[in-house]
Amino acid sequence: MLIIPLAKSKKSILKVILIPLFLLAIVASAIYYINAYNSRPRFIRYPAFGIDIPGNYTIHGIDVSRYQHNIDWKEVEAMQDKDIKIGFAFIKATEGLGRVDVGFRKNWFNAKKAKLPRGAYHFFISSKSGKAQAENFIETVSLKSGDLPPVLDIETSNGASVADVQQRAKDWLQMIENYYKVKPIIYTNVDFYKNFLDGAFDEYPLWVAHYYVTEKPRIKRNWLFWQHNEKGRVNGIDTFVDFNVFKGDSTAFRKMLVK
Repeated sequence: MLIIPLAKSKKSILKVILIPLFLLAIVASAIYYINAYNSRPRFIRYPAFGIDIPGNYTIHGIDVSRYQHNIDWKEVEAMQDKDIKIGFAFIKATEGLGRVDVGFRKNWFNAKKAKLPRGAYHFFISSKSGKAQAENFIETVSLKSGDLPPVLDIETSNGASVADVQQRAKDWLQMIENYYKVKPIIYTNVDFYKNFLDGAFDEYPLWVAHYYVTEKPRIKRNWLFWQHNEKGRVNGIDTFVDFNVFKGDSTAFRKMLVK
């Protein structure tokens, strides 16, 4: 009969227990660092914004959504091309009745951390209830002092009539204004505004999209923001980015922000 000394037996048991634990720790660490690396933003630093920037405007900004992937907001805020910097960012928050943009919460937090004025927008589905869509936005977005007003992004009719599009949009705008105590901004393109919104929303600030023009968008009514290009480049973002200008000086811009 073989007798194993007690001390030697204990050492063998410890080896049996500790070696798998050690190997498990190595595997877990490897997985952690691989995931951390893959979640890091991957981009290059660009020599310039890569587009023609309209003259006679002092405040420039971008708008982003999940399509811009993982954004390094410190790099965005720090970039400068000649005398132009990014002065604000609109971030997609919600869409339709229940959808929340997968990048919203991270972008919303990190843009604020980078001290970049931020605004949240809702992509409107014109065939759905405006009130229910407003509830989706309200449940998702908490505005702070220094934020931009909420934005209604409305650019498709989804088969709805002009009257229905206007009524549902008004329902959204009124609910949002009552809740946040600030007048929302309407985002749309020139053609959609003319065909579906013209004359019914003159009291709301307008953010208009119109590309391939050089000095200003071709629209008769007053506008506040102009999205002039969709092919800009910004440090911290590895995809093309929409570029915008604000029609006004720094005093007018600050006055518009949430108090």
